[in-house]
Amino acid sequence: MDLVFLHGPAAAGKLTVARALGERTGFAVFHNHLIVDAVTSVFPFGSARFVKLREQFWLSTFSEAAASDTSLIFTFTPEHTVLRGFPERARHVTEESGGRVRFVGLTVGEAEQERRLGNASRREFGKLTDVDTLRRLRRAERGAGDPAEQPPTDLVIDTERSDPEASALLIVDAFGLEPVTPHERYPEV
Repeated sequence: MDLVFLHGPAAAGKLTVARALGERTGFAVFHNHLIVDAVTSVFPFGSARFVKLREQFWLSTFSEAAASDTSLIFTFTPEHTVLRGFPERARHVTEESGGRVRFVGLTVGEAEQERRLGNASRREFGKLTDVDTLRRLRRAERGAGDPAEQPPTDLVIDTERSDPEASALLIVDAFGLEPVTPHERYPEV
């Protein structure tokens, strides 16, 4: 089982690359907003209960996927509400259950990042779409004495220079990923 852990800033193309990689490999796409949207329907973003449940969902999913030999692609944006040590805990629970973690950092320049905020696809999951908010977050991160923890990287891809399909191919080639047959989301009973 492979856990492809895509990480990078907002609008770096994580979900777009994840979908292209999923198409190429058959791996499940387990993107950040699936859990964030579920937990924020009950608890406010950043609250103690939100932070606790979000990480429990993430780690439980990684562990169960590894135990069942189900490869997946996870998207992640490092930020301050994520508990320190999360990337290492993700690696630990995945490897403990027999899987491997492939950390892939996606990068994008600031001008392109701001341009991408206007993409209609960002509204689908309530993603950041406001340039002023992005700029405020950047300033806060730069001025923080304790910046958000960045996951390790086994591969870095500049998504301004590599389109989603080329990025997916780079990931497949870098890690020797083998295609799998995707599971049925709603099998007939």
